[in-house]
Amino acid sequence: MIIIGGSSSRDLAKDTASLLGCGYVQAFSMRFPDGECYVRVDRESLDDDVVIIQNTHPDANIVELLLLQDAVRTLGARTITTVVPYFGYARQDRVFKPGEAESAKVMCDIIGRGCDRVLTVDIHKEDTLRHLSCRYRDLKAAGMIAGYFKGRSIDLVFAPDAGAAGRAKEVADALGVPHDHLEKTRLSAFEVRIAPSATSCEGKDVLIVDDMISTGSTIVAAKQALAEAGAKSVSVACTHGLFIGDALERLRGSSLDVVVCCNTIESSASLISAAPIIAAALREE
Repeated sequence: MIIIGGSSSRDLAKDTASLLGCGYVQAFSMRFPDGECYVRVDRESLDDDVVIIQNTHPDANIVELLLLQDAVRTLGARTITTVVPYFGYARQDRVFKPGEAESAKVMCDIIGRGCDRVLTVDIHKEDTLRHLSCRYRDLKAAGMIAGYFKGRSIDLVFAPDAGAAGRAKEVADALGVPHDHLEKTRLSAFEVRIAPSATSCEGKDVLIVDDMISTGSTIVAAKQALAEAGAKSVSVACTHGLFIGDALERLRGSSLDVVVCCNTIESSASLISAAPIIAAALREE
């Protein structure tokens, strides 16, 4: 097996190859003056099973991934597995208004054509992957998040809304603590209102768990609501730390005790590696 690291996932790809004890190649990529992407895999041939690890966010990374799929196929890869740590466009998983594109389906269509299998990590809705024309599997980061907080003082795990309650339950079960969710009302793209649930957080160390953090507005509001309800401390963990604009700085400045995410998107907060679950999935095949 040979791991090919795309530009968006260098550290994650290296870590995965190290855990598997297999070959690693960092793909070369650059942009021409007109913005077009150029990629090269520096091998004469690839007569092996090949794994490409590359995000599909932002848009430029999608083009890089498609070119990498073609490059490794041309070099003679026996099979191609595409690992998409963060699957961009997954949130537009249906047509909400007439005339909209079903973006998640489109991404599945073009990515699935270039490989034999796709692995994702905590995709927004797993059902989206049914649109792929190849084999697929979504990997769950809950165990890795729970492992990071094992031994730390966590009394209660909250999801920021009902939609994320299942993920909070998985983390809470692994930690052996209760879980619940907050009631969220979105007022705008940058403003939400959070109301504490019936579960008391008085004097407790609380962990908020979500699949992704974008602007951070939900988490800031949740932290304030929990603090007002008497929480002793509030930490936050997510799989995908998008941290748009100054979101990470805002979160760190909001008196949260811990702000941490997986390295599906690499940043200074990416202290939880997704490499073990990716490596385990690759071993099983």
